[in-house]
Amino acid sequence: MHQRPTPPTVTPGRRRMARKALLAASALGVVTALMAPVRAGAAPAPAAPTAATPLAANGQLSVCGRQLCNASGQAVALNGMSTHGTQWYAQCVTGGSLDALAQDWRSDVLRVSTYVQEGGYETDPAGFTARAQKFVDAAHARGMYAVIDWHMLSPGDPNANLARAKTFFTAMAKKYKKHPGVLYEIANEPSGVSWSAIKSYAEQIIPVIRAQDPDAVVLVGTRAWSSFGVSEGANESEVVNNPVNASNIMYTFHFYAASHREEYLNTLDRASDRLPVFVTEFGTQNYAGEGANDFAMSQRYLDLMKRKRISWTNWNYSDDHRSGAVFKTGTCNGSTWAGTGVLKEAGVWIRDRIRQ
Repeated sequence: MHQRPTPPTVTPGRRRMARKALLAASALGVVTALMAPVRAGAAPAPAAPTAATPLAANGQLSVCGRQLCNASGQAVALNGMSTHGTQWYAQCVTGGSLDALAQDWRSDVLRVSTYVQEGGYETDPAGFTARAQKFVDAAHARGMYAVIDWHMLSPGDPNANLARAKTFFTAMAKKYKKHPGVLYEIANEPSGVSWSAIKSYAEQIIPVIRAQDPDAVVLVGTRAWSSFGVSEGANESEVVNNPVNASNIMYTFHFYAASHREEYLNTLDRASDRLPVFVTEFGTQNYAGEGANDFAMSQRYLDLMKRKRISWTNWNYSDDHRSGAVFKTGTCNGSTWAGTGVLKEAGVWIRDRIRQ
């Protein structure tokens, strides 16, 4: 694990991080209505918040031991939402919806999910890179962190998209290398592939990011749909015994409470005792993000994550017809985003947890 030195050693990396923290505080501590006009088609600027935003308050994040820590070295846990695939639901990521997420929901973070296949990045690399940047910029303008999610799903081997990932993350890291508000999630849900193959992929992509942005936290997907291997009969020991050869990284875990019961909950508990973990995706429904909500099991996960200061983003901030989408169908065609009237049952529940 990469421990934070005590007392802190002043290194070039630390000076970069301090400078990025100051940039965040000066740029986002008080966002005023006098912000420069945005480009046509970009999400509009938010109204001025009345308190320091999560990004302004915490600045550059880093991994200290098994925790995500802020620029002062204090452990923090980010809570927020993930977009759905932006090839399908870009209309749900607007100035109004992000104002609601930042101000009404009080979210710390937005996960911007760029699918690689399924009509996503591979069909228009430049267009989807620009779209991801637009949404990351909009999250930053509202004082939220952004997780840049390379949403590889099928094929399950991240190496199948290695060249595309290098191109995408080079572009993203070049743009955000001086900004403290990004985390890079380099492989959404690897499946049907060994941990050693995922580790090899990570050890090729992380240097691409570090060449541009040496300080940002990188999130590494785990085997079997980011379950630490549980969904394919393994467990976290393969990662514990053979970690990625890089510092300032965390490992991702995903769960869907109606499907993923005691074995998954216990795995998250054990893994987070040994490894830095970020839950970048979860739902209160079954593994397909549909069906009945199991709020009791979901609360057990949230209680564990709160106790251990594990950050999370919920799937998903859209009006998809499935029960896992927080908005009622058709909401994204309208202009009302705040409050509970536009939310499905899962949306009401998760909004309340984020606000807490």
